[in-house]
Order: sequence, then C-alpha cells, then structure tokens
Amino acid sequence: MPLFHRSIALDSLWRAGSLSPRMGQRLAGVMGLLSLAPSLVVGASVAEAAFPRRMTGLLAVNSEPPRIDRTESCEILVTGGGLAGAATAYEALLEGRTVCLTEVTDWVGGQISAQGTSALDEAKKQRALEYYPRGYNELRSRIEKHYGELNPGDCWVSVSCFLPRDAHALLWDQLKEAEKRGKGKLNWFPNTVIKDLEVEGRLIEGAIAIQHRPAKGTAELNSSPLSTIMEDAYDYAASPRLDKKIIRLVPGAKRRSEMDAGWYVVDASETGELIALADVPYRLGLDPRSYRNPSSASETGDPYCTQGFTYTFAMEQTAEPQPQEKPEFYEQYQPYYGYDKNPNLSNLDAVFTYRRIWAPNAQKRPQGTPFKVALPQPGDISMQNWVWGNDYRPGTAADNLVYSQDQLRSSGQLMPGGWLGGLRAETLRRGEEQALGFYYWLAAGTTNSQTTPENQTEKQSHLNHRLMTGLDSPMGTEHGLSKYPYIREGRRIIGRPSYGYEDGFSIAELDISRADFRSDYYQQELDASTYKQMWKALAGLEAASAIGNNTATEDIKRRSRSTIYPDAVGIAQYAIDFHPCMAESPSEKPGNIERPGTRQGHGQAYPAQIPLRAMIPQEIDNLLVSGKSIATSHIAAAAYRVHSFEWSAGAAAGTVIDLALETGTLPFEMVNDLPRREPLLEKLQARLQANGNPTAFPNTSIFNEDWADWRVW
Repeated sequence: MPLFHRSIALDSLWRAGSLSPRMGQRLAGVMGLLSLAPSLVVGASVAEAAFPRRMTGLLAVNSEPPRIDRTESCEILVTGGGLAGAATAYEALLEGRTVCLTEVTDWVGGQISAQGTSALDEAKKQRALEYYPRGYNELRSRIEKHYGELNPGDCWVSVSCFLPRDAHALLWDQLKEAEKRGKGKLNWFPNTVIKDLEVEGRLIEGAIAIQHRPAKGTAELNSSPLSTIMEDAYDYAASPRLDKKIIRLVPGAKRRSEMDAGWYVVDASETGELIALADVPYRLGLDPRSYRNPSSASETGDPYCTQGFTYTFAMEQTAEPQPQEKPEFYEQYQPYYGYDKNPNLSNLDAVFTYRRIWAPNAQKRPQGTPFKVALPQPGDISMQNWVWGNDYRPGTAADNLVYSQDQLRSSGQLMPGGWLGGLRAETLRRGEEQALGFYYWLAAGTTNSQTTPENQTEKQSHLNHRLMTGLDSPMGTEHGLSKYPYIREGRRIIGRPSYGYEDGFSIAELDISRADFRSDYYQQELDASTYKQMWKALAGLEAASAIGNNTATEDIKRRSRSTIYPDAVGIAQYAIDFHPCMAESPSEKPGNIERPGTRQGHGQAYPAQIPLRAMIPQEIDNLLVSGKSIATSHIAAAAYRVHSFEWSAGAAAGTVIDLALETGTLPFEMVNDLPRREPLLEKLQARLQANGNPTAFPNTSIFNEDWADWRVW
C-alpha cells in the first residue's frame, strides 16, 4: 500500500509550508537523483518516490519485506526494553493502554539486566530521601524484598548491587502486575528489532519488525556474542543461524481528528535507533565548543568521539585455584589493562568488591579494604565494569561503534530495507574480546598499564576465580558476557526551535554543571565574546540586569542552581561522569591515551530536570524520545544516563502519551506557546505529581540559591 497518495510539486510544498528547510533539501536531492535515474521509480509519483518511508531512504525500490507473518496493533509502540522503555510501558499499562514492547535481547531492564550493570548509580541525597518515580521505588522495594536486603552483594559503589538475571525476573513481574492493575495490555516482543518505519506526512503510520529465533539444529541465541548475529538479526532473509518472523506494528485506534495521532512510537533504544532510522535531526559525539558547552574538547564537534561502551561479566571467587585459559587475542588488549592510579584501587579485593553482586552473610564477616565492606570469600560474585579493563573506547571514524549520519548514508543503511542496526559489528567484536581478555588479566595477568612513579603496585595473579558462563549464569549467556553492552551515549535528538532555542532545544553543560567557570581554562580557551556570553548565561535571575547594564564578567554573581524548566516532566541527578574516547585507533593500541580535553567537564552537577521539549524530535509528530537519546549535549548526557534518570524519562513518556491519546493532542502542542501558559502542560505536570512521578527536587525553586547540599557523592 503506498504511503503517499498525491503527487505534489516541490514548489507547492514550499509555498504551503509543508516542508522544513532540511526536508526540502532532502527532496531537492531526490529530485536531482530522479533526473539521473528515472528508471528507479517506474509507476511512482514524485512524492511517493521522495518519501516512500520518508526518513529511511530515498526510493521505494525493493523496500517491501518479503512477507508479513503477523500484524499487531497497539496504542503505544516502545522500542527498547531497558529501564526507559520499561518505565514507559509501566505507566501506560497502569492507565489501561495497549503497549507493544520490542527488545533486541530476551530480557527487560537494560542496564540492570541485559547490560549487566546491576549496581544502581544514585545521588547521595536523592537516595537518602528515596525521591524517585513511583515505579523506580517499587523496583527497589522488589529487590529488597527478594533478597531480604537492598544490597545482597555488599558492594561499595552503590547501596544496591544484585544479580542481573534476578533483575529481569523482578522487573518482568512488576510490568505484569501493572498490566493487571491498570487493565492494560502488554504485547512483548523479545529478540526483536525494528527494520523499517512507514511514515506518512509527519506521522509514523507503522513499523516493520523482525523477531528472530535459533534455526533448527543450531545453538541457543545466548550462546554466541551479539556481534556474531547482529547484522543477521536485521536482515529480512532467514539464515543458517536464524529463523525470522516479520511483524507489522500498526496503530490500535482510529483517529478522532487530524491532530489525533492514533498511536505513539517511543525510541527508548540504547543508541537512538529510531531517530537514526527516521533521520530526524540529532547529534552524536562531541558538540562544538560554545558558551553553553564551554568545556567541549572540540572547536567544531566530532561525531566519532562518544563515551566508551562496556561488556560486563560476572566472576566468582573459588576455594581452589582454577585453570585459566589464555584467550588467543589476549596480547592485543593486554597493554590496556590496569587497576587505577589511586593506590586504594590497585588490588583485586578493591576491584572485586567495587561491584560485587552476591555476598552471602556479608554482615557477619570481618570488613576489609578502605571501603569498609566484607572481604571476599569463596562463593562471592562480582560484576566487572572497569575503565581500564572492559571499557572499550573507540573514537575515530575508523572504529567508532555508533555510526554517524554520514556513515549511515554512505553505507546504505538509510535506504529502504537497508537498516542493519546502525552499529559497527567489528567494534562490538573487539569490545567482546577486550572484556574476555580483562577477565583473564584479573585472574592471571601480571602487568598494570596504570602504574605510576607514585604507585608502583605490582599486579598479582589470582587464580582462585572463574568466569561465570552458561544460560543459568548471572548474565544468562554461554560465553559469560552481558547480552548487550552497557551503552553510555548514543545519538541525541535536537529538539524543536522554541523561545531562547532558535537552533533547536537542548540541555547543555551550563544548565547543570557546578564547575568553576572562573578558572583560567575558560579565559584561555574561550574568546572574549564567548566568555562574556557564558557569564551572562550564568547570571540567573540577574541575567537581564547583566545584559542591560553590560556588567563586567568579574562582577556577575553566578547562580548556584541548575536551569529550571517550565515544562519539566521528570528529574535526574548524577555527576557529569566520563569514560571518554581514546585518541587513536584502535582503542587498545599500546601507549594510547584518552583524547585530550575530554574530561574537562567532568565533575559535580546540580539536581536537574527533564523538560518535555527534550523528548520531542523535529519533523515527526507522534515520535517521543526517552532514555539517553533525549536532547542533551555530550557533556550533559554524561549526567543524564543513569538508572533512575532513565526510569524518570520513561515514566514521563508514558504519561505524556496517555494524556495525548486522551485529549487528541500532539505532544508538541503542550509546549508550543511557551513561555506563555500551557493549560494542558499544567494538567500533565499535575498528573505526574499525583502519580508519584516528581518533576522537581524538594526545595529547589528558582528563588532558592542554597543547593550546596545536593551533591552526588
């Protein structure tokens, strides 16, 4: 069925205001292509040729799936079963909505399960107050009830470390109970990827998904690392390894008006898959240095330098030494491995207990290490997520993980039917190898890349450990690695232009950072005009006076709070915490260093808010973005990436969509007239608050300058 039914001339579209400049440029490019290759569009109108699946490619040739095995309707399609996707589903189910939830693995939970980072990253005061969205608090309570304590691992990085496979089971039960309580409907699609989008005008009218399972006579899916099946999983054709079912996902309700979308699609994926597939405006990697992001390591921006990703794994201490098989690729990655320059972290006991996820009877044991936790003993299990270990940190166009827009176009992934997940499989493979090599280094290695003249600690071997493998292991995989890597940063949308954000809305470093912007660095790195702009932006309530009176920068008193948004729909607090890219390729190259300047923005942040404008992309009206792909800069994203933030963003998405469906209103209409009053936005915020999903931290008003005790650590 064609997605566009009218042939509309380009100049008519311009006159009618139906095309943004960016879309017009795309169509103009298509028109040029058509003049060169008219045979490619036999029988298609101009509009059909230009926008077959408007954002996924230029021409509708060979783009149809070979068959549709199943059609499923829903009110909300959520792509990504991580914490943001689960939270979206949770709130929608409680409101009685029908939700389709797709996930590339077979576990819900993302960070806490399939990615193995089952140690909750939380800010100190927020944790003390238990000031979280209701679903996140319920999840914490379920963990505590299941184990009889919140921290069954007695780890020191968090107050809660636990087993990833248990996290999946607990969260799944939570979603099913929400479905029952709210009389909603959850359609769960594990081992499923979105292959294509059906876009008509400014609405997504459908999505084509591929669900895979092992082909007859082959091993279970979790027997092989992700890199070995990823591109196969996105291919319509069956293969010797995978059998596939092709599913069309469509709206579950008729529209009541032109402004009623009928359904909503949420990108809660780990890397911003749908925003790439839809080709809406987004950023990737470093932003250009500016007065709003003054600590950026690049003058012009760099899409290839993103935060590192990590394949986690679980290791168990044993009573007796174990045979340790040296991986054939170990020597390639061995120069990278190291403990830490801090002497307190230069031993296995500290690293093992850092994210220990299982420690029976820990409270009855003697304490040790500088962190006052029980010393390890046989039977204890540790999850590893270590910077100079299993963090894989590529940073060039030759080895980056998340393909840039240019790379996607040149590789054909944005052509209809061409989408293969938008990730470099070779880099995934290297990350998997580095993680497995890191286990061997912990157990049997004797080198230390982080040795300094001040810290000459020798690396000892510790053979009384084993890598936990098998489908019944904490990670649920035969190889022992997490099912999916922990992704710290993916694509980030550019929100729509709005008051004060003519180039598109985005949360920036200046909105949340506690940095000392009077330090010499900023006076040296920023030109005089940019430095002055920065300080005017930091003036807070005195900004108008500083601008009007042309106040000298040294006389401007800096606000001691984060930016407060009139359209806040959620909360987030964590430090601006970097695992930055490396300077050269490959990442594991001997002597390689972190890209200079990438840690400049690292440090404390104020408690922050999630504005609705950060979740609304340009060009598509029924697509919302949740999780790590909301509109933030690279620096701000380093704080907006932890567990409770993902849940808060997801809770906001579920509530926004419920109200939009209820009122027949598109989400952008809730913020379109800001800074003027938005009655529907006020209704949304009241609903969030009434449901136990806060939009601001206690006692953090625009008039309160005493936010000093809101520290992360």
